[in-house]
Amino acid sequence: MKIQDIVFFIVFLILLMVRKDRWFLYTGLACLVLAIPLFAKWIFFTAERLTWYGSFFVLCFIISSTIKISTKAKL
Repeated sequence: MKIQDIVFFIVFLILLMVRKDRWFLYTGLACLVLAIPLFAKWIFFTAERLTWYGSFFVLCFIISSTIKISTKAKL
């Protein structure tokens, strides 16, 4: 387990505790933006991990938004 994995888990846990759905989206987009210069500098391992983390955060945003919409529809 590398340092970026530990940072990912810490950020994920913080976002779960804060419970702000949009922050998942912003964090995912930030990960993708940070990966671009790393790909340009040929730092592929970290850049690839950042793209995976970014897509995971965006997926968490989509899932939480879908759950929130479906619970509002039931009320």
